Amino acid sequence: MTEKLHEYQGCLGRLHAIRDNWSQKFAPYKERYAESGGGLAGLRGLLTHRPQTTHDFSHIYRQKTRGELVRISAAVMGIEFAYSAETAFVSPTLLKIGVAHRHMTLVWGLSPLVGFFLTPILGSLSDKCDLPLGRRRPFIIALSLGVFLGLLLVPNGESLGYWFGDTHGIVYNATLAEMDKNYKPSQESIIGSHPWGVLFTVLGTVLLDFDADACQSPARAYLLDVTQPEDHARGLSTFTIMAGLGGCMGYAMGGINWDATAIGVMLGGHVRAVFTLITFIFIGCVAATVTSFTEIPLYLLAEQEASHVDPDKEQRRRPTLTHQASVMTYGATEEQTTQFQGNDEYGDEYSQHKNEPSGAPDGGNPENYNFQDIEPPIATQASLRHYLLSIVHMPGSMRILCATNLFCWSAHVCYSLYFTDFVGEAVFGGDPQAAEGSAKRNLYEDGVRFGCWGMAMYSLSCACYSLVIDKLVQRFKAKRVYVCGQLVYCTGMSLLALTRAKFGVIIFSWTAGVMYSTLFTMPYLLVAHYHAENTVIL
Repeated sequence: MTEKLHEYQGCLGRLHAIRDNWSQKFAPYKERYAESGGGLAGLRGLLTHRPQTTHDFSHIYRQKTRGELVRISAAVMGIEFAYSAETAFVSPTLLKIGVAHRHMTLVWGLSPLVGFFLTPILGSLSDKCDLPLGRRRPFIIALSLGVFLGLLLVPNGESLGYWFGDTHGIVYNATLAEMDKNYKPSQESIIGSHPWGVLFTVLGTVLLDFDADACQSPARAYLLDVTQPEDHARGLSTFTIMAGLGGCMGYAMGGINWDATAIGVMLGGHVRAVFTLITFIFIGCVAATVTSFTEIPLYLLAEQEASHVDPDKEQRRRPTLTHQASVMTYGATEEQTTQFQGNDEYGDEYSQHKNEPSGAPDGGNPENYNFQDIEPPIATQASLRHYLLSIVHMPGSMRILCATNLFCWSAHVCYSLYFTDFVGEAVFGGDPQAAEGSAKRNLYEDGVRFGCWGMAMYSLSCACYSLVIDKLVQRFKAKRVYVCGQLVYCTGMSLLALTRAKFGVIIFSWTAGVMYSTLFTMPYLLVAHYHAENTVIL
């Protein structure tokens, strides 16, 4: 019947039908925009409008399939794609346009400095967001726009600089170099002048790095908000696997020689091809997540809390709306109502132990402790000042753990940010600031691509190790797993620095994945244990 109708309407008739359907769908929005007076006031009215229709949130209270969890976690996969392109190519790109190694280190320090002050504020704003779209998805979308701009600026910063007056460097002439042994162009003429190119590239780096890091928190909170507690273990494991696969495939894309393909030629070179493809993948992943499930808006939670209609009976019938969304907060300056105070965005990761048999603490070992027995702390109101002071004044056990975490992250960041440059210079013997087309420059670019394969192994090992780390903790205890994870990384990086061989780039990169998984697992498990044992009291 539908096929006959389409034959009768024709292509033009179907286009008119689609137009009429869209007009009917957006007619209420146009009316509200006009009633609000148009302009910014009308736009504000559209964003803050609270529909009076009955919402169906039954999808919140059912168990999710593995495919649905994959879709919810798709955003973090896209984030890891973007992050892999950044860590693999930002350092070589900055070096090629004349940024010295010591200044490049300062560039990487800008994003963490911005995040130190803005991330707690963003978490607080997300917890209080009362938009009809929900509390997490608006921030996922906003931060994804920042990632998108960063993905555009980083590979095109040098080209944008030329529009603003930057000068090109000379192209290496191999024939002239063979004929004239004194042919040695100056470093300045080889690189050219790129003040605007450096500015745009650094701006893109800060946007990409900060937004990619900050977007992971609302993405994780969104997963916890739209799933039942019994799905949290599967959901978070899916979240971790998707992140590992995204990083692995992103680095693998960087290892392909796109200059030798039609896509690379069409898009303007290796780096642009990688960033362009990853940009489209990132958009698709984020779109899949934000369109997966509807969140419960904060104003509906407040209305239900104010109604107080036989809460005992309602709780027996089904979980209340407030249970799912009010508990899941990640703001550092808001009420802490999750299981553990502090970095509660990761504390929920260990809610998987709820499904394990209950047991009392055995010898004080966290791997023998059932986190279901931990009493939730009383909600306290913490200000930004209290948050900052808690960093200075903390218990001795937490201070040691934080110091260890600080040095571990410093060691890991040295690998992730400078590894491709290390392979290009130390392993392949190239020079990023050599003239374009010279042997040294070609060796460096080959080394960067080869380093991407090593980082792909690092992401893959992180995903694999994350699947077994819980079992290792149960068998060998948390302390041994934590210390051994760091020793494995130290051994691997030491051997890599000593050998400087191609096989070491692939083999020893697996140890970095062990370290990365350890950093995202063990500190939060130990924090939970410290709270359970009351060892965090000043």
